[in-house]
Amino acid sequence: MAYTSIKDISQKISPYRKREEILDSWLVKRLDTILPKVMERSGIDTWVVACREYNEDPVLKVLVPCSMMTARRLTILVFHLEDDKKVKRVALTRPGIGLDAYYEAVWIDQKNETQLECLARTIDSLKPKKIGIDISKDLAFADGLSHTLYEDIKNAIPKHEDKLVSAEEICVGILETRLEEEMVAYTGIVEIAHTLIREAFSSRVITPGVTTSDDVKYWMMQKAFDLAIDPWFDYEVTVIRKGKGEMPRDTIIIPGDLIHCDVGIKYLGLCTDTQENAYVLKIDEEDAPDDLRAALSSVNRLQDIVVSCFKEGKTGNEILKEAREKAIAEGIRPCIYSHPLGIHGHGAGPMIGLWDMQDGVKGAGDHKIHEDTVYSLELNCVCYIPSWSMDITFCAETDISFKDGKVHYMYDRQERLHLVK
Repeated sequence: MAYTSIKDISQKISPYRKREEILDSWLVKRLDTILPKVMERSGIDTWVVACREYNEDPVLKVLVPCSMMTARRLTILVFHLEDDKKVKRVALTRPGIGLDAYYEAVWIDQKNETQLECLARTIDSLKPKKIGIDISKDLAFADGLSHTLYEDIKNAIPKHEDKLVSAEEICVGILETRLEEEMVAYTGIVEIAHTLIREAFSSRVITPGVTTSDDVKYWMMQKAFDLAIDPWFDYEVTVIRKGKGEMPRDTIIIPGDLIHCDVGIKYLGLCTDTQENAYVLKIDEEDAPDDLRAALSSVNRLQDIVVSCFKEGKTGNEILKEAREKAIAEGIRPCIYSHPLGIHGHGAGPMIGLWDMQDGVKGAGDHKIHEDTVYSLELNCVCYIPSWSMDITFCAETDISFKDGKVHYMYDRQERLHLVK
């Protein structure tokens, strides 16, 4: 049964200690099951992740336990895919920083061996064919190796320098792929986001003629903080008004307004990204005007078209092109800018358009769709509203998963406007 209020949600939020236990159990399974698959798929048998405290590699957060919130001084992790398809994991760090239960410690003689000397010895022992390092022209997620450390690594292993390659495919794979346990939890996390919006877009929060768009925005952000759930970006609540279009921020909400929000929460290390719309009823209205409801239907149709184009092995740019062609053929004026979702709100994986790049996204759009991944289905339609005698840009965003060759809505999508009386 769906949550009915924020009060219901508060009973479902785990305390911090329980969250750590969950996340650390997921870490073990991720390293044991997901990492071997993505390393094999990449064709790279050895992966080196190196970063300094407060200049962390973006991928570090999915490789270490909760107790290790930052790198420690210089942190070096090495992964090697062995013949039995298991990954050997070693840490070239000082003991006692939180990694001992997850990695084999190999930097033992710290008085007589530097970390980089230990790295050279470790690499020699593994006899790698390809060594992946986190450098990438196109993706920040795979470009976490600093220039200084890049030079240090090259100088430490000169006889292996010609084996150094970009570990972009590993970084994307380990960040984008969700465990079964994460997928199950994700549904409930997305439901929390929908419930937050549903209550915000109601008379419990909005008093027409009194409440401003910023009042609604900060109500949602405060509720997230009260629940010990992190907003991962600054929420947006905007008013679209007949004859005027989008109004300035902190506008007083009045009957006849269309209200739009963009909200994202992060719980159990997983991000949501949701946009929904509400209509403020006039005194003689029981529902939104037909043409506004038709605009939402057009957006729903565009969603149908985009998800119908998902197929494992297709690139984000291929999905974008196919979906746009189908939508335009149906008379829809589409803008598609859907993106991967997970540990990061704008996550690693195939980008399916950007709002200002409707002909494809070089680099990020060339990545392929893989199983067990999550996306924010973000898009809009330009719709003519006869009763307003104007075009409006009608935006929507909901979260979907791709599993077993099919797209699944993680909780639901908006098919009816929220109504505020």
